[in-house]
Amino acid sequence: MGRLLSLIVIIALAYGGLYVTYGMALKDDVAQAITDIGLGTVEVDGIDYGPLAPLGTEARITAEVRYQGASATVDLRLHGHPLFSEETRLELGGLQALRLTIGAEP
Repeated sequence: MGRLLSLIVIIALAYGGLYVTYGMALKDDVAQAITDIGLGTVEVDGIDYGPLAPLGTEARITAEVRYQGASATVDLRLHGHPLFSEETRLELGGLQALRLTIGAEP
């Protein structure tokens, strides 16, 4: 029983590390894709993806982006794996929400 519990803990720690590293690599890929299309001043605030996304080569992700007083939530589809594939491709799925801030920045 102790070995099984140890194995479960080791697997959980390894997957947790993979999940965090996947998120950091994915955020860098989204920022690079935005820069490549000429929108270098747009900032990526956050990335959201499913719990099993690091296990596959295709995933649906949601990115929170900000440009001056506007922020938006954008749906993207990822083809490839940001850690293990030589080439990844991001496709724009749609705009979920657009928020405008008028006046002082919060």
